[in-house]
Amino acid sequence: MPEPVLSIRGLTVEFETDDGVVHAVQDVGYDLNPGEVLGVVGESGSGKTVSMLSILGLIPVPPGRVVRGEAIFDGEDLLTMSQRRLREIRGGPIAIIFQDPMTSLNPVLTVGDQVSEAIEAHNPGIGGRAARARTIELLELVGVPSADRRVDQYPHEFSGGMRQRTMIAMAIANDPRVLVADEPTTALDVTIQAQIIEVLKAARQETHAAVVLITHDLGLIAELADRVVVMYAGRVVEIGDVFSIFDSPRHPYTVGLLKSIARLRAETQELESIPGQPPSLITPPPGCPFHPRCALSGGRTVCRTDVPELRAVGSGEDHRSACHFAEELATATARGTAVS
Repeated sequence: MPEPVLSIRGLTVEFETDDGVVHAVQDVGYDLNPGEVLGVVGESGSGKTVSMLSILGLIPVPPGRVVRGEAIFDGEDLLTMSQRRLREIRGGPIAIIFQDPMTSLNPVLTVGDQVSEAIEAHNPGIGGRAARARTIELLELVGVPSADRRVDQYPHEFSGGMRQRTMIAMAIANDPRVLVADEPTTALDVTIQAQIIEVLKAARQETHAAVVLITHDLGLIAELADRVVVMYAGRVVEIGDVFSIFDSPRHPYTVGLLKSIARLRAETQELESIPGQPPSLITPPPGCPFHPRCALSGGRTVCRTDVPELRAVGSGEDHRSACHFAEELATATARGTAVS
């Protein structure tokens, strides 16, 4: 296997609030391999976005703080490098597509000025005319019609889909090695979502970047991802290739997520939901964070007292689960009686 382009280990992030310390991310670790699309999924508040924003220095400090961990990129730890060095990396070798382009784009600057600014920031020797030409080229690449004219328009003159295309153009402007897409289709209707998926595929092909796709949309994961990281209550609870995760999930939470997906050929139209609510991240339960909602646990003591380690399940190291009874879940799934 090639060396990971990004390797996260033991990442722990907290936020100080009036109600207490929020343990937003707890001991998170995973690798991003060159050229792959790594999907990171989970409910809102599971730590998907915070884990990536924290390693890029984009969480507010205070109230947020990285308690411990490392994020190795090109032999350097993103969590210990200077702010100046981190600014050189953000928007260059590591770029991010934010969830809401309307709040991410500056309303008083043209879209062309904003894309050109991203180019000029990482290419000091480039002239304004060359930056503008590159901007038009990028807007054409992501499917903005009449790019040579629309380059001088403002964000409010663009539709939601066009604004997201602009964000993607800005992200790929400097040929990143890592592209973080944070809920890139959430704010869009289903027709535009399909178009943006195609734009993301084109962007990946253009840059050959490894992609971290943060989403709660399992359909998007099935469409784009090579491997999947499942997060719950600030922890990684399962990692595996997309086929293993969808066909043979080894954590009750993953099973619950998959059962909540609407399927066109399903025998019943009634969707199953995971009972209960996610735990408080201020006072998380002892033991496995999912045990209060887990039918597989059955109230067993080990689930209530010991946090399960992420360990290999099945035939190799590629599929790992943080469940004390992953083998029981494998048997139940094979019989068609998997619980959540």
